[in-house]
Parts: sequence; C-alpha cells; structure tokens
Amino acid sequence: MKSLILVLAMLGWVNVYGAEAQLNVGFLVLPSVYNSELMAPYDIFHHTVFHTKPGMRVFTVSENQKSIRTFEGLQLGIDYTFADAPLIDVLVIPSAEHNMDSDLQNQAVRDWVKKTAEKARYVVTLCDGAFILANTGLLNDKMATTFPSDVAAFKKQFPQIQTLENYSFVQDGKYLTSQGGARSYDVALYLVDLIYGEKVAAGVGRGLVISWPQPGLAYHRSGK
Repeated sequence: MKSLILVLAMLGWVNVYGAEAQLNVGFLVLPSVYNSELMAPYDIFHHTVFHTKPGMRVFTVSENQKSIRTFEGLQLGIDYTFADAPLIDVLVIPSAEHNMDSDLQNQAVRDWVKKTAEKARYVVTLCDGAFILANTGLLNDKMATTFPSDVAAFKKQFPQIQTLENYSFVQDGKYLTSQGGARSYDVALYLVDLIYGEKVAAGVGRGLVISWPQPGLAYHRSGK
C-alpha cells in the first residue's frame, strides 16, 4: 500500500500521506463564453474547498486577453494566458459563441488545448466546447456528446468520433463531454464524486441546493 501511495505521489495525484493532492482546474475562456457553461462547473469545483482538503484550485486562462466579455455581457478578469498558465490537472472547456466557426481556425487555441489536454488528468467540455476538443483529434475513435441541437453538425464535422445523444454527459476515459446548459452541473458533480467520493460531491451539491447522487441521471461511461 505504501509503495502505491508513493507512485501516486510521484504522479501528483496524492500527497505523501495518501490524501488527494490539490488539483489545478483551468478554465479556457474564449471571447463571448457562455455564462452557464463557465459558472456552473466553476461553482462546483470551487466549492470542493469547503468539503475536502485541499480541494480544487480553480482559475481562468485565455489566449492573451486579460479581460473578456461573456456572451451575456459580464466582464471577466482573466487569471492567466497561454504563456504563463500553471500546470493544469483538470482542463475545462466551456462553450463560447464561435466554437463552431472562427475558434476552430485559431491555431494557437488548437495547439494549447491539445498540449494541455494530453497532460491533464481529466478534460471536461460543456456544450459546444466539445468542438474545440474534437478539433485537436484527441476525441478520434472515442465517444462524446455536445449541445443537443448541434449534434448533427458535430457528427458531420467529426465523423471519426462516436457521437451519442440523449445523455447529460459522456465519459470516455479521461474525457468528459456534456450537453451543457443546466446539465453542466451534472458532469461537474460527477467528476467531484469520481475524484473525492460521493460524500464530498453530496456536500458540494447541498451548498448549491442540488441533490447528489441523482437517481435516473442519464450518462454514458466508456473506457478506463
């Protein structure tokens, strides 16, 4: 058991005492990001600090902007840029207005997401954030989902991905893709449960008046 803890500590997944190490959770914030897909998981992951120690450290990352306006008009200060972001254990990609068009043409975004996702322990996309991750090729031959009305476009653009419908979220290995909207809370609580256990996830849920676990929650899990 001690040898296993030492191995996990070397990977940065636990500390030398066997407890879960603090995880850096980085949110990619692109111009005109949608409030719901950004703030729902941000709230969930931030609230872990009230239910486990050390909990998650959450922060925002942009390409090079220090301030970004959301689609709904909120002005956000950004913590880091691609040039100075710390190591990210959990990469979160909320949807933004241009995820299905001009954002896919941004080579700097594509390269940073690919590099960061490859190193991350988990990658979470919300709504059309799945397009940004799929654009790197990392979802090829994997299962994924996206915003319900954009499923057809996703299937057409990324035929090498097995796109699933009618699930709140899909997990394939370390990749978790969510329908987004109000369903963004589901995948975030699920990941908290996966990492810290049901008691912590239930505590985070209570703080936000969300029941956890959710009987009948429709999700699909595949891979290791």
